[in-house]
Amino acid sequence: MSKSALIRRIYLCYNCVMPELPEVETVRRGLHRLIIGKTVAGEDHDWPKGFPNASTDVAEFLIGATITDVRRRAKVLLIDLSSEYTLVIHLKMTGQLVFVQEAQKRGVGVRKREIGEDSEIPIPISQSPIPADEVRFGAGHPNDSLIGQLPDRSTRVTFTFSDGSQLFFNDQRKFGWVRLMPTVEVPNIDFMKKVGPEPLSEDFTAAEFTSRIRRRANTNIKAALLDQTVVAGIGNIYADESLWGAKIHPSTLVKNVDDAELRLLFKEMQFVLLLAIEKGGSTDRNYVNAEGKRGSYIDFARVFRREGLDCPRCGNGIVKTRVAGRGTHTCPECQKV
Repeated sequence: MSKSALIRRIYLCYNCVMPELPEVETVRRGLHRLIIGKTVAGEDHDWPKGFPNASTDVAEFLIGATITDVRRRAKVLLIDLSSEYTLVIHLKMTGQLVFVQEAQKRGVGVRKREIGEDSEIPIPISQSPIPADEVRFGAGHPNDSLIGQLPDRSTRVTFTFSDGSQLFFNDQRKFGWVRLMPTVEVPNIDFMKKVGPEPLSEDFTAAEFTSRIRRRANTNIKAALLDQTVVAGIGNIYADESLWGAKIHPSTLVKNVDDAELRLLFKEMQFVLLLAIEKGGSTDRNYVNAEGKRGSYIDFARVFRREGLDCPRCGNGIVKTRVAGRGTHTCPECQKV
């Protein structure tokens, strides 16, 4: 299938687990390319707990406001508005964000060469597998809502923009939420005050990582990595992958890991996060990205969900156990207890 035949619709989905930093960053990047500069014309929601905002605030600070930025802090999305308010979004377990825009003409599918570029290429519908009536970006919990008619039974919040395009927040299990609040107040959210540094920030060094994780000296190293107050955004998948890369068994106490091993762990953590972002997150289902590539980080994982398969480093079998209350994948030869 040609690249041009795939660009208009992007499907991204990840494991049915809490999204980690790369998954949320994938959502952020996609929305950043699509919704910056759009003006909110309307909002509708069917679940008050998923949109716990006063109607007066919505009318004054959301409706008529223009989107100025899409940011991420740890696993939380932040959509900034010209009203100096921010939509704070947590996808939780089953959340999705799906952007839909109708095509300008029927009979010709108008698609950008790459999302965010100015140039457009008209592609005859006969050459495209995508219906002519919409351009779509979907990211989140992998179910039919990513590609089906919206709104549907899982749609909790619908944002309609002045150009007719829409952003849908879908959430089957109703754990996720979208909060509207003054931008200056976002850093004062309890979670934001407690969360650790961004692991890919230029200001976050191996020395700081070592210092922070050593505060959990009597904790096993995996639990310390999963602690969001130590470092932001690391979850089960990338903890397993990072520890395998550093040849550290997840049950090892932090106090028994030397500084050289922690420096290597820091390097491996950044490596797997950057690779996962490049691959669009840790989905184990099919997806197509803007370059027309199929695949996911799971295709490149070294240990996660590879129990019973050979370790790519030593050839011994990967095993699955339980550490820090989570399913844990290790190589018993490379990662000695």
